[in-house]
Amino acid sequence: MAQQQSSISDTQIQALNEALEQGVSPQVSMMLNSLSSADIAHLLESSPPKIRTLIWQLLEKELAAEVLQELGDDLRQFYLEQMNVDEVAALTENIDTDDLADMLQLLPDTITRQVLASMDAQDRHRVEQVLSYPEDTAGGLMNTDMITVRPSNTLDVVFRYLRRHPELPEMTDALLVVNRRDEFIGVLPISKMLTTHPSISVREVMQTDIQAIPANMPANKVAQLFERQDLVSAPVMDDEGKLVGRITVDDVVDVIREEGEHSLMSMAGLDEDADTFAPVLKTARSRAIWLGINLLTAFIASGVIGMFQDTIDKVVALAVLMPIVASMGGIAGSQTLTLVIRAMALGQIGQSNVRWLISRECIVGFLNGCLWAVVVSIASMLWFKDPIISAVIALAMVVNLLIAAIAGAGLPLLLKAMRIDPALAGSVVLTTITDVVGFVAFLGLASYFFG
Repeated sequence: MAQQQSSISDTQIQALNEALEQGVSPQVSMMLNSLSSADIAHLLESSPPKIRTLIWQLLEKELAAEVLQELGDDLRQFYLEQMNVDEVAALTENIDTDDLADMLQLLPDTITRQVLASMDAQDRHRVEQVLSYPEDTAGGLMNTDMITVRPSNTLDVVFRYLRRHPELPEMTDALLVVNRRDEFIGVLPISKMLTTHPSISVREVMQTDIQAIPANMPANKVAQLFERQDLVSAPVMDDEGKLVGRITVDDVVDVIREEGEHSLMSMAGLDEDADTFAPVLKTARSRAIWLGINLLTAFIASGVIGMFQDTIDKVVALAVLMPIVASMGGIAGSQTLTLVIRAMALGQIGQSNVRWLISRECIVGFLNGCLWAVVVSIASMLWFKDPIISAVIALAMVVNLLIAAIAGAGLPLLLKAMRIDPALAGSVVLTTITDVVGFVAFLGLASYFFG
């Protein structure tokens, strides 16, 4: 998928929606089909279901195929599921291999096989090659549309070869040099070709210090590589060193955007491709799961409070103050958790520095615990005039902020080792830990002193 920033304004969206609500007309159809595919995709994703249906019905078939490439997975899957095999096959013509593979992965296996069977042998082989790799790897990102040359060719031969192509593949900043076994050996930059005498051979001007990306490299690692080396495109090779495709920067931008959306939406237990204007029942169902998990953790925290019911009955001030301890621990832990998850996404955490990072966060948690323990104990003393309560909440604050720092730093690493997404589950587990530890520390100390 290659979503783009839409240039359509909110005013234009409103005007089109108002026109569609008044009925379908040739003028509305012409206005809609004159927009770019990215603008139409933005319009679809910004419209309620009724308007979406009208927009989709008005789209020309060729434009509909381009629009599908720009849509998020959730909405794109919805439209694909409404089509039969012939309609899907017709839409797949003139679509880049990587985008086509993305579409087919959203369909049932039987439909995918039928669509592949309707394609010619060469196109089918290219798509199957991309589909053979997981979606979140370099092989899943790559496009097999590329131009290769031999090192023994002269630039003049290369120029004549290029002129036989109606157009170059998008984002072609270099030609890929391979040997007779299709093993990658270097790149020939277009800029170098244009400034070198045509009689010079490819071998003399090609760059051999370019490393091809392994097809099984994770997509986030590919994005980091593009960012560090300012790449526009990069070759992809299989385990045998053979060139199988190339990745372009537009696909990497999608990865970066999706990683950001994933981290943001996962914090709330939502899918990064969640449809903003999805039907009510579908939206309610998708959110119910994490609400149920949150309810379970809330019962756990409430159960801990119930264990100290007698102490709370004796000292009513404890009920007033205990949310402060849990809340401060939750905020402190979330700060550490967010920092560590971000560092993990950027590939900054490894065995060489993880111990230092956890130690640093423990010290920070202890110092902040001491600082705010003093503040909250003074406030408690002025409020309730009870030195024991002031001392109890101060100690509980230090304990909870220290545990919050340890949990915030260690949880993402532990969850990743368990193959659980830290961005998705980290905040829920952390909240449970800080609530339980905060209540146990505060009410447990209170029970000791007031028991």
